[in-house]
Amino acid sequence: MDFRILLEKITPALKYIARKHLLYGFYDEKDLYQEMCLYLWQNYANGLPIGINEAYVIKACEFHLQNFLRKGRPKAPLSSLDKLISPGSITLGDILEDNKTNLESDIDYKLTVDEIKSIGLSDKEQMVFSCLLKGYTVREIAKEMDCSHVMVIKHKKNIIKKWRGKGYQK
Repeated sequence: MDFRILLEKITPALKYIARKHLLYGFYDEKDLYQEMCLYLWQNYANGLPIGINEAYVIKACEFHLQNFLRKGRPKAPLSSLDKLISPGSITLGDILEDNKTNLESDIDYKLTVDEIKSIGLSDKEQMVFSCLLKGYTVREIAKEMDCSHVMVIKHKKNIIKKWRGKGYQK
């Protein structure tokens, strides 16, 4: 299986694992996710995940991450994002997202957030919106607000409806 396809399939699980282990170290979610990607990349270069199901690969990445956090140092040697896995193939840097934002999009984001905050949201809608800004999932917000996830979705739809009603987006 191609590394890119494998990574696309298991990325949601790896990001969940990274979020789950945030409290155990000084690393943020992206650092932990990238550590698992590097581990997988180095093992893929050695032919390890061939013929192994995705659940096994995910669990191996989680075990590596736990060891990484427990020992406080990388288990695998550092690897360059520009190093080819094999001659004529792609690099890990080609696959991983580039999350750099330009100044213009950052300003647009801040203006949009300010616009939404000023459209007259109810207390519960404001709480949902602030949790969404923090990156919480709908189910995490529901747990935080002590309500159902369906109610959170309704609040989210109301926020979007009010924002569109003010003419900010079509």
